[in-house]
Amino acid sequence: MIVPAVLIGMAVLTAASSKAYGQTPAKSPAAVTDTVRQLSPDALAKSDAEAEKKAADWIGSLQLHDAGKETRLTAVVSIHLKAVRDWNNTHPYTTVPAGIDPTTGKPLSTMDRTIIANSAMPHSVHEDLMAGLRKDLTEEQVGVILDKYTIGKVAFTMSGYKAIVPDLTPQEEAAILANLQQAREQAVDFKNAKQISAIFEIYKTKNEQYLNTTGRNWHALFKAYVDAQKAKKAAAAADKPAK
Repeated sequence: MIVPAVLIGMAVLTAASSKAYGQTPAKSPAAVTDTVRQLSPDALAKSDAEAEKKAADWIGSLQLHDAGKETRLTAVVSIHLKAVRDWNNTHPYTTVPAGIDPTTGKPLSTMDRTIIANSAMPHSVHEDLMAGLRKDLTEEQVGVILDKYTIGKVAFTMSGYKAIVPDLTPQEEAAILANLQQAREQAVDFKNAKQISAIFEIYKTKNEQYLNTTGRNWHALFKAYVDAQKAKKAAAAADKPAK
């Protein structure tokens, strides 16, 4: 799994350092077993069936018309979905000491600690997914499956940039898209929409910093966009006939 260096740095914070900053030390993994989610056999079977159906639906959307490929790809995706689920269930945020963010000095949030815990999943889980997809699919088709994992956030976020900065150059658009695609590939190893959004936020920040280096002022552009949307909404409300 690809992990930003700052998150790796966060992961090495210890309970001792937390205590030094007046925070309550995190419990050891052995002491937080009550927060580990253990599925009953019936619940596990149901969850497995849901993962397998989701995988089959995603692969089926490609309309490959090749039973062998569909079987292999469905297995690749379902195995990955189950691995991500299992890691999340057995590695809650409480396994990460409640330290500080070394870039800000502020206490790590629950989401920070969740991302750190989940980003420690073995790299082989991600590598097996990508190798399995690329064995039978084109890069465009791989992108379609990654979009399924991340609920279409690349296209959605890209449309937002185009609305805020309507005169993006081809070079700027390509750089922004590359960052969003990297976010997408990294985010597939996280379990839910909140975690996926947190990963995208890392790369949205990179994009905003990038736009500033091209001579733009991201904060000014964003404020202008928000102000324009508010004005449009106010105008629409004013034009609406009174009841």
